[in-house]
Amino acid sequence: MSAITVSAVEYLNARPLVHGLDARSDLFSLRFDVPAKCASLLQEKSVDLGLIPSIECLRHQSDYRIVPEIAVASMGPVASVALFTDRPPTSLRSIAVDAGSRTSTALLRVLCAKWFDIEPTFVTLRPDLPVMLKRCDAALLIGDEALYQDHEAIGLDKIDLGEEWLAMTGLPFVWAVWAGREHAVTAEHLQALTAARDAGVGALDEIADRFAAARDDDDGESIARAREYLHENVFYTLDEQGRAGLKKFFTLASDIEVVPSAGPLRFFE
Repeated sequence: MSAITVSAVEYLNARPLVHGLDARSDLFSLRFDVPAKCASLLQEKSVDLGLIPSIECLRHQSDYRIVPEIAVASMGPVASVALFTDRPPTSLRSIAVDAGSRTSTALLRVLCAKWFDIEPTFVTLRPDLPVMLKRCDAALLIGDEALYQDHEAIGLDKIDLGEEWLAMTGLPFVWAVWAGREHAVTAEHLQALTAARDAGVGALDEIADRFAAARDDDDGESIARAREYLHENVFYTLDEQGRAGLKKFFTLASDIEVVPSAGPLRFFE
C-alpha cells in the first residue's frame, strides 16, 4: 500500500491528532500548514487528506468525506480563537481577521449576525495585533497567536468565540476535521488515524511540553499554559453532540450566505 499525502494544522491543538503518525511512513507522508493552507492543498488535490477547517466541508460537500469520530472541538472557551478589543462586541464597526482562518471567520460572521446583532466591515490582515487594531475596532486571532496573547497587559478584552458559540447554542463547536475525497483512504488509514488520536490524548503533557519548550520560555509559563489548554479547552472526538453542533453551524452559516445551503454530513465508511 502506498502512503497518502497529508496536510495537518501546525498549531498546538492539532498535535494530539498526529501523535506517532510520523513513524507510519508506510501509510502517511505528513506536512504541517496553517488551516487555510491545509484546505487549499486539499482543494487543489495536492494532498489526499487534510485536517481542514470544518467550514470547508460545507463549501465542498459534494467532494469531501469526513473521517468519522475524530475532530478538533471545544465545549465552551477554546482560548485559541478570540476577538481582541477594548470595546463591547455590540459596538464594533470593523474587525480585522487573519487570512489563515476560514472556520473562525465564518463563525465570527455568524456570531455578529445572530448573537451580537452587528454588521461590521471585515478586513483581512496578517496576524499582527497592533497593526490589526490600528486599522480596525477589533482583531480576530487564532491558534498560538491567540493562546499566548497577553491581552490584559495591553488593556484589551479577549472575547472567546468558543464561549460565545456555547452561550448562543448550548452545543460544542467543531473547529477542524480530517477530510478527503471519496476512496482517498482505506480502512487501515482510518484505523491508524484513530490510533494516533488515542495515543495523543494519552500523551497530552508530553505533547504540550515539547511544543511549548520551543518557545524558549524560561519560567515555564508557556508549558503550563499549553498543558492547561490541551486538557481543558479542546477535545478530539466527534460524537453525536459534536455532529449536532457542526450541523447547527452549517445551517447558520448558510442562513447568512457565508456558504451554500447545508447538506448532510458525509463520512468515510
